[in-house]
Amino acid sequence: MFFETVRLALLAIFRNTMRSFLTVLGIVIGVAAVIAMVTVGQGSTDQVEAEVSTLGTNLLMVRPGQAGRGPGSPGGDSAPSLSLKDVDAIEQQVTSVKVAAPYGARTMTVIYGNENYSTAITGTDNRFLEARDWSVVEGREFYESELRSGTTACILGQTVRRELFGNGAVLGESFRMKQISCRVIGILEEKGASSFGTDQDDLVLIPIRAFQRRISGNQDITMIYVAIHEGLSTDKGKADIERLMRERRRIEPGEDDDFNVFDMKQITSMLTGITTVLTGLLSAVAAVSLLVGGIGIMNIMLVSVTERTREIGIRLAVGATERQVLLQFLVEAIVLSLIGGLIGIILGLAFGLVGAYVLKIPFTPDLVTILIAFAFSALVGVVFGYFPARHAARMNPIDALRHQ
Repeated sequence: MFFETVRLALLAIFRNTMRSFLTVLGIVIGVAAVIAMVTVGQGSTDQVEAEVSTLGTNLLMVRPGQAGRGPGSPGGDSAPSLSLKDVDAIEQQVTSVKVAAPYGARTMTVIYGNENYSTAITGTDNRFLEARDWSVVEGREFYESELRSGTTACILGQTVRRELFGNGAVLGESFRMKQISCRVIGILEEKGASSFGTDQDDLVLIPIRAFQRRISGNQDITMIYVAIHEGLSTDKGKADIERLMRERRRIEPGEDDDFNVFDMKQITSMLTGITTVLTGLLSAVAAVSLLVGGIGIMNIMLVSVTERTREIGIRLAVGATERQVLLQFLVEAIVLSLIGGLIGIILGLAFGLVGAYVLKIPFTPDLVTILIAFAFSALVGVVFGYFPARHAARMNPIDALRHQ
């Protein structure tokens, strides 16, 4: 009986193909838009997480001053700077710390032959590479003797290599930073752009002591990169570092910190939160099309009931029950919605794939979202098809037979 009802519903739908297509267009657009938006949003979230992971795993950053304070404000520029002793103390006294690395940077113009390029000169040591999970693909890391003596040996990022040397030989070559000559000993692997759009490969690494003596002119450390052991909580590591730094900087109980420890997970959480909210808002707007499509189905079903009044009267007169008539028109509305849902899913995945290709993000369709969109399209058919179906089922057979 049910399959016969479905067959009759399909016959009625395909009897007026163009009208049926226009009826389900709202459902198609709604489902396709929701799936495309969620797919692109999920791909953007995955891309953000992948890009943040290139900064290093389980990474913390220790900086002087309170987080969010500007220059001249309490805890801002007036806060005592960090030192190499702080780096060693964090690495040696906090058990959850895998490695701690000093960091200082200054933008300078580097010159090689007729080429010159403005880049970030970064003072650090080999621990920076371990903390950032960064490897040297050509040449070598710094020797201990170079780090102790402050020799101006340099490891280049891929962007600086291309700008200065092109595809030519690099290792052993020297370039200038103002009056400072620097010999290239290594080339870093390429990391690409970060989540903030900055080029991570646009840098030159030199020993921290050479940076302090030849460039910054002081013993200050701009920031300390801290990598936590795999499997351990960065929250505990952060708390231990904060406790140690308060002791070293002689901050009394109740006083505010004059430093801040930033967890890279906060960046991931913030960026993924933004993409999730935007995806949700866009999907909600797209879902309005489902409501419009449902109203269209109800309107067309009412027209269909009016056109088929005599047919309904004949069915009721020869013994069809109200329930059978109700089911016939309800199934017809649901089938319309499901057809629209299936077409919408196909189009949504296609648009999502195109969007992922254009935006250069992963194509990660969400099966749960697809199932929910399909189920919701069926629900639209039930909700908006019920009233016309009930109207048809409650017709008086005699009045229906008299209808012209």
